[in-house]
Amino acid sequence: MTTDAFDDNRQLRLEIAAAAARLVAQDGADYGSAKRKAARQILGDAPGSAQVLPDNELIEEQLRLYNALFLADSQPARLFQLRTIALQVMEALQQFHPLLSGPVFNGTAGPHDEIYLQLFAESAKDIHIFLLNKNVVLDMSETPHFKGPRYDAVETASFLWKNEGVHAALYELDDMRGALKSKSDGKVLRTDIAGLRTLLSLSQPET
Repeated sequence: MTTDAFDDNRQLRLEIAAAAARLVAQDGADYGSAKRKAARQILGDAPGSAQVLPDNELIEEQLRLYNALFLADSQPARLFQLRTIALQVMEALQQFHPLLSGPVFNGTAGPHDEIYLQLFAESAKDIHIFLLNKNVVLDMSETPHFKGPRYDAVETASFLWKNEGVHAALYELDDMRGALKSKSDGKVLRTDIAGLRTLLSLSQPET
């Protein structure tokens, strides 16, 4: 019985992850809201539904599958476009040691996705001034620190670059330490300019 229950939960997680991936691809939903909405669609208000919510890795896996099955004719070109623009932004902001993260980095980006960067400077004001001197209109908000909830949220500058949304989280220089290290499972969460150039060379869509 325990094995059956485990198998049932695993299947539910997979179903919720697949539904969440559709919401991310079709509506641009974030992973958190997508998995909760998908769980309500499949389980209703059943008690204990939180116990079968999939993790983000499973949703990302299902999103890659969705892209391959339903967006194979458009998603690679969209990804290449976003990565090309991300490289332009990163080169313009090179003095702030930019790193690329999110769906444009991991390869799942679709029509609703935007570019997520992490910048590093002695002071966030240096980045503010640099962007404002380039006549970039900024919308400021906060983003959770990539090192986890023990760290304070960081300022984030959102702006348009060639009609694409860019969200640049502004970190202190000390935060660069270990930023490019892989997780314990070997997964890498961000890349620098050199890494992005490599990704672009590998992801150029066929013509």
